[in-house]
Amino acid sequence: MPERDFLDKMINKRAARNPEFPRLLDAARRRRELLRALAGQREEQKRSQTVIAAAMQTSQSFVARLESTAADVKISTVDRYAESLGFVVQYHLIPTAEADSIPPVVVHAA
Repeated sequence: MPERDFLDKMINKRAARNPEFPRLLDAARRRRELLRALAGQREEQKRSQTVIAAAMQTSQSFVARLESTAADVKISTVDRYAESLGFVVQYHLIPTAEADSIPPVVVHAA
């Protein structure tokens, strides 16, 4: 078993103070996976952040933050980003007990 590192210890400490913390952390992970998938599609389409920003009517630096550090982005922003790449984001409600067995992001590329 791998040795526990600082991040593991910090997560356990926060979870001890706030029992909802692991759930919040998991939700953030799923959002990051979605944004990484969108960034991957942008790169696959060989489109720059500037082009995507223009389509979203925002700045290149905003798109860069979305792709790298956006902690809690609005759903409408994710929808605009996806639309600028020719995608629509669909939402599926999955029972909590099944969530670990279903991938959080599925891309159906044309």
